[in-house]
Amino acid sequence: MTGVMTAPSAANRTRARRGLAVFLTLAIVFEALCLTALLTTGQAWWIFVLMWSVTLASVIARLVMREGFRDVSFRFGGARSVRWIVVGLLLPLVVGALSFGTAWLVGLVPFAPPEGGFWALLLGTVTVGLVLNLVWAAGEEIGWRGYMLTRFIDAGIPRPVLTHAIVWGLWHLPLILAGLIYTEHPVTIIAALVFMVSVVPYGCILARARLSTGSVWPGIAAHGAYNSIIQGAFWPAAAAGGASAAVWVGMETGILVAVALILVGLALCAGTWTYRRTPDELMAGPREG
Repeated sequence: MTGVMTAPSAANRTRARRGLAVFLTLAIVFEALCLTALLTTGQAWWIFVLMWSVTLASVIARLVMREGFRDVSFRFGGARSVRWIVVGLLLPLVVGALSFGTAWLVGLVPFAPPEGGFWALLLGTVTVGLVLNLVWAAGEEIGWRGYMLTRFIDAGIPRPVLTHAIVWGLWHLPLILAGLIYTEHPVTIIAALVFMVSVVPYGCILARARLSTGSVWPGIAAHGAYNSIIQGAFWPAAAAGGASAAVWVGMETGILVAVALILVGLALCAGTWTYRRTPDELMAGPREG
């Protein structure tokens, strides 16, 4: 994931840092507004608004900095993108098998899918559920990986992939600490800590999908598939275990899920990368080796 980076010019670094300042300021303001709305109204659709507020922040930053939209990048990216979309769609199945499968096999958590059975749930999550979750995930990916990640690289931020993943994780913490998501976990502060351990390797995987292809579509596919399959199939089959299940295999707050994401992240993110701004435009950064 790391390597010898070619430093961007001083002018480009300054411009990228200004763009990041605009983007992150707006992302924080929009999150505060959406969090307030969630707490006062209790309407869950504000979470959808929150996810797409990240895209709005990136759009405004682009307009303010007069950067254009070419590098988002909505181009498909050819065979590389196909490969990473397949990886992204398989990611939650592998993570689910490693974490939930282990918990079920050793008896840490009961296997108790709701009426209809696990396979029916899984079928729903890889069809209709996936389509719906792709729309939700796109709101984050266009902002975080389509804007912030590449600006971190342009700004010369040390270890930009890791740093971007940490920032992305921190953005979620107010929702956890306010008791708005992952409420099934018995100890909120531990849920927040385990979430950060989980989300950093997950963010690095999404970053590699984006940078290796020069396209946002593989990240959208991976993000949407993970939310759909883990939250819609694996967790409902374990939820009967209550607080104990949340500790071991909570959706992004379970200990075994964190371990599985670390292992898969190490496997997918090892070595040096090519950084692509778009499918045919390389960025200053590591080369494949």
